[in-house]
Amino acid sequence: MNQAKVFNKRRSGILLHITSLPSGNLGADAFKFIDFLCASGGTVWQVLPLGPTHEDGSPYQCLSAHAGNNRFICRETLKSQSWAEPTKLNDAKMSRLMATAYRQFLKNASEENKQQFISFCSEQQYWLDDYVLFREIRHLNQARAWFDWPQELRERHPDALNKVRQERDEALMIRRFEQYVFFTQWQQLREYANKKGVKLFGDMPIFVAHDSADVWAEPLLFTLDEQGASTRVAGVPPDYFSETGQRWGNPLYEWQHHIQQNFDWWKRRLKTQLALFDLIRIDHFRGFEACWEIPATCETAVDGKWKPAPGEQLFDELLDYFGELPLVAEDLGIITEEVTKLREKYGMPGMKILQFAFGGDASNPYLPHQQCEDSVTYTGTHDNNTTLGWYQQLDEHTKAHIQAYFGETTESMPWLLIRSALRSVSELAILPLQDILSLDGKHRMNVPGTMVGNWLWQFNWDMFSPEISQRLKSLNSLYGRC
Repeated sequence: MNQAKVFNKRRSGILLHITSLPSGNLGADAFKFIDFLCASGGTVWQVLPLGPTHEDGSPYQCLSAHAGNNRFICRETLKSQSWAEPTKLNDAKMSRLMATAYRQFLKNASEENKQQFISFCSEQQYWLDDYVLFREIRHLNQARAWFDWPQELRERHPDALNKVRQERDEALMIRRFEQYVFFTQWQQLREYANKKGVKLFGDMPIFVAHDSADVWAEPLLFTLDEQGASTRVAGVPPDYFSETGQRWGNPLYEWQHHIQQNFDWWKRRLKTQLALFDLIRIDHFRGFEACWEIPATCETAVDGKWKPAPGEQLFDELLDYFGELPLVAEDLGIITEEVTKLREKYGMPGMKILQFAFGGDASNPYLPHQQCEDSVTYTGTHDNNTTLGWYQQLDEHTKAHIQAYFGETTESMPWLLIRSALRSVSELAILPLQDILSLDGKHRMNVPGTMVGNWLWQFNWDMFSPEISQRLKSLNSLYGRC
């Protein structure tokens, strides 16, 4: 089995989640952003996971590994459909709006449109039926997590589930319709991007949320007890950044069950993502070689241990099934030789973060002279401060290292790091939009380890100027990325 090369030429792109668009949805702003990307010489748009989130808004703790977030649905696009009655689609609450839209669809849509919806429900049945049932039962139980539901629903007793199906038939169909609308709007955006030569770059967390349709539907695939409570959870061990490590709380995989099923769950999961994206980043790639396993009773990650994972078996099976894997490995942090060998065996580019490069010695793997072609270079990620905010908080020693490394230059931050990313040997360079707009730390997307105030940042078009696009295109052209 030979894995095809992920990148076919030097490219650059921009990291921007859908929530950070002025509208926060898949409407006109998303198409306008693609136009800006093209005008700047970029050909990749990287986003964060697209799933429906919990109350904290984190796209890395979603209610489904397959479904799309209904908040991304553009109301104006919905109103423009041939079957829509626009004056009646003004409800501020998305759930009521979608209920009205669904009834209009049944009443006014052409037979061709209705058949497309039926086909969507049939093709996506492998996740859609469980998802809509999960969301409706969760709604009926005041948004409580599934492991706190009544026993017959928590344990998926057939009679209890059939009762919900019968009594809530229309509500379940509305939830199916909502997903149909999301996927339709996303595919329209993807077709527009691809026609302009832009690839959409997605993000797939290795773990799924405990309170998710995926874990409720197939609990034997996860480290749970008979009541659905976690027995062992994911995280990372203590390190330089945290003396107690990080306890993420996601259930781990019962890998033996996945092996017995020929990794069917993973095939289904990746199938959905490949229908959405041209490239996919796998978050916490090192977990496919070994996971940090923490007893669920522990409040920190200190008492965890490394538990081997069947990464080679999994990727052999996926490569055989899909033929090629357009995947990028998030290999940040302390990475062992075994993890690197696993990534290289399947031809997955790793990540190089320039904000991690300075302040040490010449052996730092993130320094530009240490990089390789088969990689993605970033100035920073969604978890980092903006490059300007990062630089403003540096100590004098690290600033002196940066100055010495780049030599005499009049270029200031963040464009000094932007230039470095674009001229790197990495075949793909990704720049957070905040860096392109020279924004400081008040505009960062996420502060890891905190629960409040994240995932809320949005730009406005007044932040842009023609000079930004021209400057970026000039650098992309200079370094062979146009």
